[in-house]
Amino acid sequence: MKKVIIKKTEEIENWRRNINSEINFIPTMGNLHNGHVKLISTAKNENSNVNLVSIFINPLQFDNKLDLENYPKTIDNDIKISFSNGADAIFIPSNEDIYPPNNKNIKFLKAPIDLSSKLCGLSRIGHFDGVCTVVYRLLNLIKPKNLYLGEKDWQQLLILKNLVLTKKLNVAIKSIPTQRDFDGIPLSSRNLNLSKNERKLIRFFSSELLEAKKNFQQDKKINLNQIIKRLSAKKISIEYLEHLHPHTLQKARLEDNISLLAGAIRCGETRLIDHVFLMKRRPIIAIDGPAGSGKSTVTKLIAKKLKLLYLDTGAMYRALSWLIIKESIDYKKEKKLQNILKEISIVFKSNANSHQDVYVNNYCVTEEIRSQKISSIVSKISSIKEVRKFLVEEQRKIGESGGLVAEGRDIGTTVFPHAELKIFLTASIDERAKRRKSDKNSKDSQEIDIHTLKELIKKRDFEDSNREISPLTKANDAIEIITDGYTINEVVDKIIDLYNDKIPKETEIK
Repeated sequence: MKKVIIKKTEEIENWRRNINSEINFIPTMGNLHNGHVKLISTAKNENSNVNLVSIFINPLQFDNKLDLENYPKTIDNDIKISFSNGADAIFIPSNEDIYPPNNKNIKFLKAPIDLSSKLCGLSRIGHFDGVCTVVYRLLNLIKPKNLYLGEKDWQQLLILKNLVLTKKLNVAIKSIPTQRDFDGIPLSSRNLNLSKNERKLIRFFSSELLEAKKNFQQDKKINLNQIIKRLSAKKISIEYLEHLHPHTLQKARLEDNISLLAGAIRCGETRLIDHVFLMKRRPIIAIDGPAGSGKSTVTKLIAKKLKLLYLDTGAMYRALSWLIIKESIDYKKEKKLQNILKEISIVFKSNANSHQDVYVNNYCVTEEIRSQKISSIVSKISSIKEVRKFLVEEQRKIGESGGLVAEGRDIGTTVFPHAELKIFLTASIDERAKRRKSDKNSKDSQEIDIHTLKELIKKRDFEDSNREISPLTKANDAIEIITDGYTINEVVDKIIDLYNDKIPKETEIK
C-alpha cells in the first residue's frame, strides 16, 4: 500500500473509501518518542488493518497559552518515525480543519465529573474536556475499528473509554502498558524539557513508585506518608500522590485486589505524571452457567490465550462422584463421608496434547467422568454440604495466587466472589441439547434422542438452581452472555475483550 499524508478533513472520507480495509487509529500530538513507536508497531503487528497516525497539537488541552506555544514541534521527524514503524497514512490537520470557525456542528464535550475532577483534573481545568472534544471529532472523521492508546495517561484512558461507551461509538480501545526510558522514567514528549538535575528528580520519583509496587507484592501494604516524606526530602514539588481504585478513581479499599498509585510532580516549568498498579494476586476470571452452555470449551481457550491456569471445578465434582460410585460410598452418612474426604486427592496434570487430565488418588479419570452415569448423579453429590465445603476449600487454595480462569456453577458467587471478571454463560435448552448431541466426547449423549436429552438438561438445571447450598445463580456483578448463534471463538474474543478492559496491561509485566 502506498503511504500517504492527509492534511484536509475532506480528504479523509475519500481515502477511507479507497482503502477497502478496517482502520487502526493512533492519535498523537507529535514530538513522537518510543512510547508512540510501541503504539504504532503494536497496531501493525496485531492485525492486518490499515494504520493511521494523526499529528495534531490540540489547543483545547492546554490551560496555559505559553505551554501551548512552547510544545515541541518536530513534524518531519514524526513523519519519518510513523512511516518507518508501521503507519500507512498520517493525518496532519490544521486548527481550522478540526475546529472550523462558525461551524455549529462541532460538539464541544464535557468529560465526566467523577473521572475528570480528580488527579490531573484538579490543576488542569478543562484539559479532559479538550481531550474528549478532539478525540470525538477525530473518531467521527476517521471511523476506525480500533483506537490505540497508552496506559501512561491512565486517567485519560478511563475518560476516553467512558466517551466510547456513552456515545455508543463502534470502536474498540486497545491499550499498551506504560513505556519507560533506560532510567525508569515514563516516556513523555515533555522529557526533552528536563535539565539533568530535573531528570534526576523525576527518576527518583519513578523509582519510589516502582519500589512501592515491589514492596506491595510482598507485604500488601502501602504507606503514602513515607513516600511523600522521602520525596519532600529531595525538594520534589508534589502536586498529588494518591492510592485509588483503578477504574473509579475513588479511594482504594482493603478488598481491592488491584489498585492504582498515581502521582504528579513539577520539575522547574515541567509537570510530569507517573503511576504503578499494585496487585495482591494475579487476576481471576470466574465463568458460571448451566450444563451444556459451552463453559469448558470457552474456559480452556481463554486460559490458553491469556496464559492463565484453567481450573475445571466441574471436573472436580465429577471426579468425586466417580469415586463415590466406584467405591460404593454411602454419601448420606456425614461423618463417614467427612473422613473419606480427608484421604482424597484430586489433581490436574497436563498431558502430551497440552490438555488437562484429572486424577483421583493418582488414577486418571478424564474420560470416565464424562459418562451419562456421572452426569445423572453429579448434581446430587455437589449439593452435599461436606462435599461442597471440601472442594470449595481446595479450589480456593489453588486460586490463592490468582492467575486463573475457573468455570462451574458457583465460582463468582461462592468460590471466588472477588474475581476481577465474572461471566454468566448460558444458552437455550435447544442449543445446549444440540451441542451435547454433537459432542463426540460424550458417547452417552449421542445415544440418547434429542427430546430425552432436553428433559435431562431441564432436570439438571432445576436441581442445580434449587439446591440448598450454593445454587446455580448469576452473581450480581456478573456479565451475562447468551451464546446462541455465536461461534466458540466469538464468545472467547468477547470475554477476552472484557478482561482486557478491566485489567491494565501493566499488570502482565513481570
